[in-house]
Amino acid sequence: MKPLTSAEIRGNWATLLLTTTPKGEIDYTRLAEEIDLLIDTHPCGIYSNGTAGEFYAQSEEEFIRISELLSSKCEAAGVAYQIGVSHPCAQQSLERLRKIRHLHPGAVQVILPDWFPVSNPEAIDFLKVMEAEAQGIPLVLYNPPHAKRKLTPEEWMILKREIPSLVGVKVFDNNCDPAWYNRVREQVQGLSVFIPGHHLATGIRAGMHGAYSNMACLNPYAAQRWYEQTLSDLPGALELEQRIGLFMEHCITPFITEHHYPNHACDRFMALVGGWCRVGDRLRWPYRSIPVEQVEKVRKKARNIIPEFFTV
Repeated sequence: MKPLTSAEIRGNWATLLLTTTPKGEIDYTRLAEEIDLLIDTHPCGIYSNGTAGEFYAQSEEEFIRISELLSSKCEAAGVAYQIGVSHPCAQQSLERLRKIRHLHPGAVQVILPDWFPVSNPEAIDFLKVMEAEAQGIPLVLYNPPHAKRKLTPEEWMILKREIPSLVGVKVFDNNCDPAWYNRVREQVQGLSVFIPGHHLATGIRAGMHGAYSNMACLNPYAAQRWYEQTLSDLPGALELEQRIGLFMEHCITPFITEHHYPNHACDRFMALVGGWCRVGDRLRWPYRSIPVEQVEKVRKKARNIIPEFFTV
């Protein structure tokens, strides 16, 4: 597909969850089914190999096969897509980029090298090399809260001035802080800023551009409808966001704060609760998965709080 500009990266983007067997092996048949379902939701776009796609746990053969599968299906359907080429090792990120650039995704997502915190000059050097190897494919920087370097909006612009093909940032720890939104509006230009999926309506109201959505893990159809509601009925979308916050607070966050499951275990668990696709219940070793026995209990609570997410 053609390269995406920052103005074209907007709205609700669905994440491609890794589909796994009970032994933690990738089930490509179910992965293909998942992509077909995501395309059927008419999302603003789909992206692969984020944290929920377990990019860090893939062999290079698996990475290529996943990327080719997503590309072929999205190209055929005319759906925008991004491929995550992230790896904690800079050299592996570079190799992943080289191996999929012939697919010409709309953009590639990258993380900064993550064994030791990089300085600003090191981050610039890394992204400049990635930019050169991308050969015109735009870059989107994924900077999650657990990254060794958590960048500020001012630091995004330092990178943007040095790397023109950097078109977006993906952040998850702004907590809907009005002061943070003001800083972004005042200082950030030429970047599409994506905020946490469960804060979508507040973010759109504050002038942000969309979400790589955790709520699409629960139900990608409902997540897309919610984004469209932010454009046509913002008060209604904000009211739904308040209830989504209650769902997260009572049904999801305790698995992280009290039981110490990794964040992406919650993404997979939400897909099980939503029941819209056959992702499997196991993260790849060594990460723990939330027991499937918890699904029905959480589903009953969730149906009462956000019934909109339990209809196709």
